[in-house]
Amino acid sequence: MASANDVIIIGAGPAGLSAGVYCARKMLRTLVVSSNVGGQAAWSWEVENYLGYQLITGVELVERFREHLEHFPVTLREGETVTGLRRENRGFLVLTEIGGEYRARAVIAASGKVPRKLGIPGEEEFRGRGVAYCATCDAPLFRGKRVAVVGGGNSALDAALQLAQLAEQVFLITNESALGGDEIRREQVLAAPRVEVLTSCEVQAILGETFVSGLETVQGGKKDVLAVEGVFIEIGSIPSTAYLPPEVELNELGEIVIDSNNRTSLPGLFAAGDVTNVIEKQIIIAAGEGAKAALSAYAWLHLDSG
Repeated sequence: MASANDVIIIGAGPAGLSAGVYCARKMLRTLVVSSNVGGQAAWSWEVENYLGYQLITGVELVERFREHLEHFPVTLREGETVTGLRRENRGFLVLTEIGGEYRARAVIAASGKVPRKLGIPGEEEFRGRGVAYCATCDAPLFRGKRVAVVGGGNSALDAALQLAQLAEQVFLITNESALGGDEIRREQVLAAPRVEVLTSCEVQAILGETFVSGLETVQGGKKDVLAVEGVFIEIGSIPSTAYLPPEVELNELGEIVIDSNNRTSLPGLFAAGDVTNVIEKQIIIAAGEGAKAALSAYAWLHLDSG
């Protein structure tokens, strides 16, 4: 039989964990369901803009978040991916890939985003065998090797800087004419002696036999094969919303549309963090949005029961 809760929070990144703390403070029976704890925040190598910490790694910051949540009576189901959400009577039924069924009167969607793929030959074949999407997770595996980072935004710059501390050579490849991202990060990358930036360069295929051995590229109309043993794909991410019912409004980017109180188009469903249409995607903003969503859910539950 499905368990009953006041609120189910889908996702345990900064938004979900913050929502969990605020729901618990309002004495709501709260369940957090997530495939992992930390979300994209755990992938950040160095965080310099979270209030109260001049410098902290993403992994360390997420651990602080987890410790904070554990001070409250919140149930955390880690390692469960939500696959379905539907209205049932006056509440919701949440389904997970391992057969979990959980009921709640309100739901907060804080499921974040998942890495965007290049969609080129060799990407799926060599995933986990040289193709990676998280430098914080996998950079140590490429110590002393030649690697490539594909992308030109902040996540790609961050990955290149991490890898430059371990790898023999890092190629930062972007199909744009110049690097994007924050100016301070661009300056650090351009000053890193082990990083070579390739602009206006397109990756067409990932090559190898058992493991990655190279990239097929085109730059200025010239085809080439770049010898590398690892490829980190850092071209952004897409909202994790596949589990949502069709009545939930999404924008053209696939993000959940919310109002200023984190309400979605489906009554009783709230949303927070990178999965929503809030413009800036920052850890501190996601945490604040999670708090707002929890307070809005509490107000809605109080009104619904009145």
